[in-house]
Amino acid sequence: MERAIDHGGHTAAGSAAALALARWLFAVAVLVVAIIVVGGITRLTESGLSITEWKPVTGTLPPLNEAQWQAEFEAYKQIGEYRQITGPAGMTLADYKFIYFWEWFHRLLGRLIGVAFALPLAWFWLKRQIPQGYKPRLLALLALGGLQGVFGWYMVKSGLSETVTDVSHFWLSIHLLTALFTLAGLIWTALDLVALHRDPAARPARLTGLSLAASLILFIQLLLGAWVAGLNAGLASDTWPLMQGRFFPEADWSKGVLWAFTHDPFLLHFLHRWWAWVSVAALIVLARVCRRAGHRPSSIAIHSTFGIQILLGIATVLTGVALWLAVLHQFVGALLVAAVAWGAHATGRRSP
Repeated sequence: MERAIDHGGHTAAGSAAALALARWLFAVAVLVVAIIVVGGITRLTESGLSITEWKPVTGTLPPLNEAQWQAEFEAYKQIGEYRQITGPAGMTLADYKFIYFWEWFHRLLGRLIGVAFALPLAWFWLKRQIPQGYKPRLLALLALGGLQGVFGWYMVKSGLSETVTDVSHFWLSIHLLTALFTLAGLIWTALDLVALHRDPAARPARLTGLSLAASLILFIQLLLGAWVAGLNAGLASDTWPLMQGRFFPEADWSKGVLWAFTHDPFLLHFLHRWWAWVSVAALIVLARVCRRAGHRPSSIAIHSTFGIQILLGIATVLTGVALWLAVLHQFVGALLVAAVAWGAHATGRRSP
């Protein structure tokens, strides 16, 4: 039985194993969406720099007594965020405990995802239930999870000095986009396994040129969104469609074009709100191809998620970046990535 599974899963047991693997990956994908949402809350509540050390094992437990809380608070008081922003604003220990919770919970979810992926992977591997060709992909997803933790620490580390008050928006974008790429990889691999469950001769889906183009356009929009978040550029305007009473905002070009396109909050806000419509056009084309391919559910998912995302983006701007709307905006962004992965997979399915 095991030999049959190793060579493509051409048995009932192999088919059941493929379905079990797919369900496991879908469950991990749900956890990834959850950590993206919690990451958004952590960012919006300015909680990301509350824990100034990376302790992969001992950091699982929060401070358990008043002395430990005071030690953590004192470490936080040494960085620029406290000295220039939260300290002068009168932060108390109770205030610190609030922001500590979100960063601690964010890291705890990261550890949980690592365990939820690594342990079942080891079990499936030892039981020889991983179909041929899928081990490298699963190992790549495991590596992405590990890199995500490393990128998260480098992001935090970029803000741990006396001279800066926030993390690097470049590291924030790397951290967020790696999570979204991992989410897409989990969905894609799970869908391949579902197809293998239904037909033992099924071949992995391919990435079509259209899907790649739509994904790259969406990637630019997600990158711009991450930079907007990292630079608090959502606050550059609370009106829509105009900014500062004009279509094109007054950007700072004095430091060069490259600096403006990567650092100016007004220009990045402008690009994010209007590149969204380029993304919409690309996703409409992808959704229609999905429908023509006979996969209406993925088409509906793409249309629904980008439609809701546009409305949430506008509402977030008009409310001056209300926390709950901004969190929903990030949540639906993750769902949009999952929907696009679903649609791209549907357009790339191949007959045995």
